[in-house]
Amino acid sequence: MSIVVFYKLLAIIVVVALGWVIGKSRWLNQGQAAGGDATRTLSNAALYIFIPALLFRTTARIEFGSLPWNTLAAFFGPVLLMLLLIYAWQRRWNRTARLPVAAPSVRAISASFGNTVQVGIPLAAALFGEAGLAIHITIVSLHALVLLTVLTALVELDLARERRLQHSGETRLLGTLATTARNTLIHPVVLPVLCGLAWNASDWPLPAVIDEILQTLGQAVVPVCLVVIGMSLATHGVRDSAKGAVVISALKLLVLPALVLAVGHWGLGLSGVPLSVVVMAAALPAGSNALIFSQRYQTLEAEVTAAVVFSTVAFAVTAPLWLGVLSALP
Repeated sequence: MSIVVFYKLLAIIVVVALGWVIGKSRWLNQGQAAGGDATRTLSNAALYIFIPALLFRTTARIEFGSLPWNTLAAFFGPVLLMLLLIYAWQRRWNRTARLPVAAPSVRAISASFGNTVQVGIPLAAALFGEAGLAIHITIVSLHALVLLTVLTALVELDLARERRLQHSGETRLLGTLATTARNTLIHPVVLPVLCGLAWNASDWPLPAVIDEILQTLGQAVVPVCLVVIGMSLATHGVRDSAKGAVVISALKLLVLPALVLAVGHWGLGLSGVPLSVVVMAAALPAGSNALIFSQRYQTLEAEVTAAVVFSTVAFAVTAPLWLGVLSALP
């Protein structure tokens, strides 16, 4: 692993540790009313201000005509497959486990959504140069758009179905679908994506001042989310969530890149830099957006926090492993 990537991992751990200190000392709770939750306030700021700005700017600027669709299929095909398999597995298991309704979607995002920016960009730049970084940036531009939109639709469908069961004792298909569609579209993740795509389709350039504002807001996503992870860690700890977090980390760091490797190399015939980029993108540790998602639905926050921390630390071991596998391919 290059020294640049090591420093990025170290920076992530230090910022999370800073969040933990802030959470333990309750500095941000000073002056709040009794019961105030600074962690959730910061999380909501990320979800309702910073992440929408980043998503709108990204989708408004994507050049769809120049995207390497075969390479993107090698990444997003297996990632979506694993996401849906975990969701289906957890939904079936959830019938007896009696976890919150949103648990299957939360575990699915934790095991599939990687840290493609803070760790992924320096990794791609250091290992694969300009050509590899271009491919990785393309993945980044679609990463949140695809995964968060799919998962939002799934969790809102489950919540709508649950509300129907509680109020009428039965699920009415049209009512459930209408509620799901409304809550999916009017959502702090999906709505800015749709607005960004609409702006993209208009071929209008973003005004310079608007672009600068969106860029400034979007730059806050990573540090704010990392601080939230640390504060959540201080609040919830990891002792009761370690088992689930270890399973999620193993799925994210080992199973997902293996699936991408199999589909990309033997299924779609990728090799060289494109194959290496998509495999290493899949091998990245769990991203902080998974925690923001779990806090949005107030589900398994401790487990997701632990999974982000565990997978980030373990990535220092699994990354060289996958680089070794890639170098051994013909």
